[in-house]
Amino acid sequence: MGSQIGERELTILVTGFGPFREQYPVNPSWEIAKDLPTFLPGLRAKDPKSRFAVDLPPVRILVHPEPIRVNYKVVRGLVPSFWDGAYLGRKIDIALHIGMAGPRPYYCIERRGHRDGYEHQDVDGEFLDEKEERKPDSDWIWRGLPEEVLTDLDMEDVLERWREHSPKDMDLRISEDAGRYLCDFIYYSSMAHLSKQQRPRKVVFLHVPADASETSVTNGRELAVNLIRSIVESEVSKKQEKKNEGERVGS
Repeated sequence: MGSQIGERELTILVTGFGPFREQYPVNPSWEIAKDLPTFLPGLRAKDPKSRFAVDLPPVRILVHPEPIRVNYKVVRGLVPSFWDGAYLGRKIDIALHIGMAGPRPYYCIERRGHRDGYEHQDVDGEFLDEKEERKPDSDWIWRGLPEEVLTDLDMEDVLERWREHSPKDMDLRISEDAGRYLCDFIYYSSMAHLSKQQRPRKVVFLHVPADASETSVTNGRELAVNLIRSIVESEVSKKQEKKNEGERVGS
């Protein structure tokens, strides 16, 4: 099991994708992920936003060491290694997968992943052969799982905190459709793997604009750090609320 939230160091896994199609030779998701700090920085006491914070344990940001190839087989083979045993010597508490979402200018966190509807080929020209996988005698990895799986993170609370920690001119949203391509695929894969093991789905997907300019990547990296902070704050706050409620009931 992962570390206990609010008691000792948390480890947040972050992933990004490699190049996507000819028009996007540089994927900003990886540019954002690769230079994230090793630990979540503390908030300065004089920062007025710090009043929204809670006392946090040390938070280690563990970035997958290379961009993930935009390939169904690669993702399917890689995801279990994030959650089974130690990954790069650490137990993963929460995962943040990052991907790009074309030219749209806003940033969004996805609430749900989808099992079906992957009709587009990956960067190697391969399709996800859903019909072949689902034959009655096949060992379909997602057999018995629902068409949609939702994260167990409190998305409304996370979004509120994320907006409070971020510049006011940033357009930050919750999305209900991760796109049914590799972004959606890795998100569903992570949550499905945890669901099969009856473990909490502490996973979120962040979609970022396609702009890979230095300014955009710097902004995206700041927003990713703010999102990690917001997720951990939300989880720690929820645990503290449950603890306080239990103490009231027991008194």
